Amino acid sequence: MTTNTSTQVADLIDPQAVYTVLICDLVGLRLGPDGKPDPSEARAHIEAKGGRFHLSALGDKADLEQGRVHFFYRPDLSTREEMIEAAGDGRYDGVIAAATFLPAETVFPLAGVRIGAGTGNMGSRSWGGGSGEGGTAVLMNTPGINSRATAQMVMKAILKVLPDLPVALLHDRVARGAFDTGRELRDFPTEKLEGKTIAIIGYGNIGREVAKLARAFGMRVVIHARPRHRDWIEAEGFAYAADLVDAAEGADVLSVHVGLGKQDARTGRYANAGLIGSDVLSRMNRGAVLVNYDRGELVDVAALGDALDAGQVRHAAIDADLFSDMSTGRLSGPMLPYLGLVERHGARLELLPHAAADTDHPSRVAGAKQAVDQIFDVIRRKSVTNAKGTVPEGYLSLGATTPPGIGPVTADHLLKLAASECSELADVCDRQSRLWKALSEAPPAERGAIVGEQGEELVRLIDRFCLLAEKLNLRGPYQ
Repeated sequence: MTTNTSTQVADLIDPQAVYTVLICDLVGLRLGPDGKPDPSEARAHIEAKGGRFHLSALGDKADLEQGRVHFFYRPDLSTREEMIEAAGDGRYDGVIAAATFLPAETVFPLAGVRIGAGTGNMGSRSWGGGSGEGGTAVLMNTPGINSRATAQMVMKAILKVLPDLPVALLHDRVARGAFDTGRELRDFPTEKLEGKTIAIIGYGNIGREVAKLARAFGMRVVIHARPRHRDWIEAEGFAYAADLVDAAEGADVLSVHVGLGKQDARTGRYANAGLIGSDVLSRMNRGAVLVNYDRGELVDVAALGDALDAGQVRHAAIDADLFSDMSTGRLSGPMLPYLGLVERHGARLELLPHAAADTDHPSRVAGAKQAVDQIFDVIRRKSVTNAKGTVPEGYLSLGATTPPGIGPVTADHLLKLAASECSELADVCDRQSRLWKALSEAPPAERGAIVGEQGEELVRLIDRFCLLAEKLNLRGPYQ
């Protein structure tokens, strides 16, 4: 999974120029010898590509080596004011960010990459804001890098509430020898996820991974997404709901994964802000669970408060940015409205500071490396991978790339199959076909003998085909 283009393409770096890139989020989550998050893996990747890594802010460009791409590591930047002060004058040609919000006033003449999928936090006017529409610079992301990590955290949030067995209480009583299974276990009935309905809003990489995990627990999965996804949603065995409210009907869990959508240039409001409101929450089963590990703005917080008051929602897990001004302590960010619910609802809320996708060190490092590759490709070859919105004139779009098994199957996946892999698939399919044909053509009285002789082989072939399809990344929608 690399965004590098062919080495035969001429390197467009100007040997007299100095290129500067701001990294304003952590590019390593594992602690180093100094007890701080360690950026060394990303640093080594940058230096192996001929770049320079600086643990400081950009000073005088005249002091920098020419013909190089210089990366300045500033993960301490957080607030709007800090970002504008650091990057409001265009001193950095590009930027790599993860959760940090980039205000419209920040300027990056060449490009920005968001480590992760959604780009709602990439608000710089250089590329036209979070949608990437209409700017002069390139906006990119690294889709799929943290899809599995986020999906697993979604399931963890659900499993904390459903089944609702009070594990901590039971552990405490058992540890003290204060429990009798025969007499008291009946006082702690629980329920299982199997048979419950989860409504998933959005069929991107994360939404699809959540759907696959939910199905593994035996849940009924209903997905609301754009109509063009319907055939593939149903082909994968999920139910499709064309209308958002219909998707929520009778749901025990609702998990949202649609992103903020386009931002209105006049009002600054995102298209999907407040998407999950009273009309949606009221259609779920009473005592349902809401998980928003996407963007805080997607939920109408007042409507959520009312639903919690009424018991319509029993638990809400929210993951959103929260920023604190170091000098004043003033809080900001999309998590802020949710804090008003804490006094009334306490333990019925689980609030995370946009951490769900950032718990996995390898994923963050892989995303940082991919972002570095994308920046180099823009500078060296004017080629763009994983573009969001419009690609400015003069740049070549190379389409999208995702980690193996994440996202759609593409023509490239099929073209990269080795001859031996194609041959094995053909053999498995041919042997299956002959057995199925024998069963379909046999009189009912003779089918039992065929199953007795060939049933085990047929099931082995089915399992083998499914394993091959997974291994070769041939499962999912075709793009």
